[in-house]
Amino acid sequence: MAAFRPALFLDRDGVINVDKGYVSRVEDFEWIDGAAETIAAFNRRGWYVFLITNQSGIAQNLYTEADMHALHTWMQDELARSGATIDRIYYCPYHEDGINPAYRKDSFDRKPKPGMLLQAMAEFPVKRELSFMIGDKEADMEAARAAGVAGFLFTGGNLSTFAEWTLASFEDGNRG
Repeated sequence: MAAFRPALFLDRDGVINVDKGYVSRVEDFEWIDGAAETIAAFNRRGWYVFLITNQSGIAQNLYTEADMHALHTWMQDELARSGATIDRIYYCPYHEDGINPAYRKDSFDRKPKPGMLLQAMAEFPVKRELSFMIGDKEADMEAARAAGVAGFLFTGGNLSTFAEWTLASFEDGNRG
């Protein structure tokens, strides 16, 4: 059985990439400064790194799940060039006001609900008390609290600088 390890949960739009509204194509994707460095640094520490992202653009018929998977594959390939790996990407394509009836529903996975984080912790041996989430919206913080992990609000700048400060603060007892 694998040993329990801490996890870094990251939101996508606004944390990993610049939030331009429903980013679904490589040509619209712009990395947040320090994103790859952050993921690589936590990989080196032996932490799990999970992407936790609402993707309601699918429910709104703005792009397809295939489009999103293609973008995530490209992201993973780009990260690998920097020695960084996301262990698993969790996404929620559902929205209760969606245009596409196949995705029009309330979902326990949609942040601020904790479903995606709880799923990651069920599928991987995560040390919950040593784990935290970085997000850019209050919904991310609510999902983290509901899942029993600390949450830290990223408001811009260099993600690596923020993540290193957050880790030091977290280790000193600031639990979000």
